[in-house]
Amino acid sequence: MAKPTPMYVIRRAMQSDLPTLHKLGKMVHFINLPPDKEIIADKIRNSRRSFLRAARDAKSVHKPKAEVSSGGISEKTSMADIFMFVLEEMGTEGCIGTSQVISQMGGPGHPNVCFKLETREKYAKDLKFGTRHTVARVHLDESGPTELGGLILQPSFRGHSMKLGRFVALVRFHFIGLHRAMFRPTILAEMMAPISSDGDSLVWDTLGRRFIPLSYDEADRFCQYSRGFMTDLLPEGDIHLSLLPPAARAQFGEVGPETVPARRMLEGLGFTYDGFVDPFDGGPYLTAKTEEIELVKATFAAKLGASVPHEQTDKTGIVSVLNSDGDFRAIQTAFRVDRAGNIRLTSEAMVALHAEPGVEAGCTPMRVPIVPGKKLAKKTSKKKAASKKSAKKTPAKISDK
Repeated sequence: MAKPTPMYVIRRAMQSDLPTLHKLGKMVHFINLPPDKEIIADKIRNSRRSFLRAARDAKSVHKPKAEVSSGGISEKTSMADIFMFVLEEMGTEGCIGTSQVISQMGGPGHPNVCFKLETREKYAKDLKFGTRHTVARVHLDESGPTELGGLILQPSFRGHSMKLGRFVALVRFHFIGLHRAMFRPTILAEMMAPISSDGDSLVWDTLGRRFIPLSYDEADRFCQYSRGFMTDLLPEGDIHLSLLPPAARAQFGEVGPETVPARRMLEGLGFTYDGFVDPFDGGPYLTAKTEEIELVKATFAAKLGASVPHEQTDKTGIVSVLNSDGDFRAIQTAFRVDRAGNIRLTSEAMVALHAEPGVEAGCTPMRVPIVPGKKLAKKTSKKKAASKKSAKKTPAKISDK
């Protein structure tokens, strides 16, 4: 007898996830998921409060407070809404992946610090030729964008047929679309630069450390509490990158091998690189206007209807439920929208969401993997014609590739 196909659900992080999240934090060098149990535990508590606030405030205008300096455990940071998602296989309650979205990073008086890469041209009249140099200048951003971060999947689940890494990454846009008033007009993604197997950064060792006498790991950890030391110690004028070793120069604006898929995915969603990089490791900052992201625009809320057989579904996407206690659950599933505007799911999907008919749900139509061996309902010729007409108004789907 064949084993049933596992179903995967995304929920909010819980304190019971702390040991696994701590292990995941040791696999990468993310400022939003440091290998520090105290910081992670504080993030989980903050996330719990944020999900509860979203549940209570879903239909009201919410403006995140501006006094946020970093993603750490400081008092200022606790004013931001931090949503920490965890991916689990149903029935196991084990964390196999995670991602985060922070409602607002920085603001007036508490800028985010980065480098802006610019080109300088020099020309010598007597030699009749010139040179071009790339320089880095400290840039202070007080706009307070929403930030994506903390995305990681356990290695054994990478390349999974259900595209779990993509799922845990895109659920953030699904959530932003449902709670648009809680997030900022611009979304920032700080991409991970190439890091050595020992956790060192060539850019930091050849540039940052010459002004800030800390190791890469020490400086990264200190950022959990404050970033003021960067503006105090980094030089104010142009830093000519031509003075650095070629190998270090080549890493500015680049990402490590494991981050390439995430960068491609974000660029496919409309994120762009405009020459802003991390002052520690030179990793690129990608940004996008929230209202222009197709997944955010396509997301809608509706009530769940009675369950239907899989054969009667005709669309796929991410569907979620957020109850009054702040418990969030999302799945990749097939669905249909009936004439009354209700979202109709299979009974298995309803069980996975812990939901019943009449409950408010969120939905992002997009192409997602479905259970092998099951097919969606075929449309009649009239429905196909109608579908072609509506396709002009429907945002492009995300490719599985």
